[in-house]
Amino acid sequence: MRRSVQLLADFRYEQTDPARFYGALARDSADMIADLYAGLTGRSLAGATILDVGGGPGYFASEFAGVGARYLPVEPDPSEMHAAGLTVHGAVRGSGMALPFRDDAVDVCFSSNVAEHVQHPWLMADEMLRVTKPGGLVVLSYTVWHGPFGGHETGPWHYLGGERAARRYRRKHGREPKNRFGESLFRVGAADGLRWAAQVSDADILAAFPRYHPRWAWWVVRIPVLREVLTSNLVIVASPTPARDSGP
Repeated sequence: MRRSVQLLADFRYEQTDPARFYGALARDSADMIADLYAGLTGRSLAGATILDVGGGPGYFASEFAGVGARYLPVEPDPSEMHAAGLTVHGAVRGSGMALPFRDDAVDVCFSSNVAEHVQHPWLMADEMLRVTKPGGLVVLSYTVWHGPFGGHETGPWHYLGGERAARRYRRKHGREPKNRFGESLFRVGAADGLRWAAQVSDADILAAFPRYHPRWAWWVVRIPVLREVLTSNLVIVASPTPARDSGP
C-alpha cells in the first residue's frame, strides 16, 4: 500500500519535476520487470537486452544498467530524447508502431505510459511482440483514460471530454497542454487492452493487473465499468510463443 500511495503521489510532479516522477517510476519499473522476468525464466536481468518503447530522454537507463541489463530506448520525438540532457548509448529514434528492429531481437520489450499517446496502440503492442524473442517478456503499461490520471495535466476535467479539458487548460494557463487530446493523447480504456490480449494468437498472456494497486486489489480488472474508473494504469504481461510451422 505504501508503494501504491507514493507512486500516485509522485504523479503530480510529472510536469513540474519530471526527474522526480520518472526517477521513482524507473525504480519501480526495474523492480517490476526483474520480478516478472525471474518468474518467467528463473533468471535475473543481468545480460538481458531490454527495449524501452517510448523511452523519452532515458530516465530509466541507469536503473536497468544497475542490474546489468543492456538498455535500448526507442523514441520518435527528438525533443523528448534530449529533454533531460541525458546521453543514453544505443538510443534509437523510431516509431513504436513500426519498431526499427528485426524479429526476435530482444529479451524484454517494455513500454510505460506510452500507449495512450499513440494513435494505434495495439499496432504498437503487436510490434512489441514481434521484436521479442520467443519465451521472452513483453510488458505493456498504460494510463487508462477514465482513471483519475487519464487526462494527464488536463485532468480531472477530461471526464467532461478531452477537447473540453484541453480548452479549459488553455484558458487557465495561456498555453496548450503538452498532451494534446486527439494529437498526442488518446482515449484508451482498460477493456481495449484486455480485448487485444484476448485475441493475441502468437503469445501467452501471463497477467493483466492495475499497476498502482496493491495485489489484494487486483480484482478490479475483472469488473467491467469499475475497472475503467479504478484502474489508473493497466499492465499487460505477455510472452511470445515460437512461430508454428504451417507445413508445406
